Amino acid sequence: MKYTFELLGISPTLSFFNQQQDLLQQQPAGIEYLGNRKCTLDAFVESVETVSPNRGWEVDRAVDTVISFWMQNSESIQYWKHRLQDAGSENLLIARMGDIKSLQTAFEALL
Repeated sequence: MKYTFELLGISPTLSFFNQQQDLLQQQPAGIEYLGNRKCTLDAFVESVETVSPNRGWEVDRAVDTVISFWMQNSESIQYWKHRLQDAGSENLLIARMGDIKSLQTAFEALL
């Protein structure tokens, strides 16, 4: 299985929680939105390691995807790190992790 990971933006904690509750009923099984108070590789690796068994993902491959993103997107990471600091402690940095087929299916459903 092939995975994708990307940083999406900043969200207030309560808004992210409410959206997660709404997505539980409609979200494809292979996509997960992760929220962290820190913009660090360790924080997102820990999130992916926690979510992967529940999603049936291959943990090592999912973690490798996050690490690969981190190694190849330093400018984007710095940008989001600064935006998160500017936003304050009541906000989260949101990322999307998923297997490519599920993400493709979700995008096709939007069309």
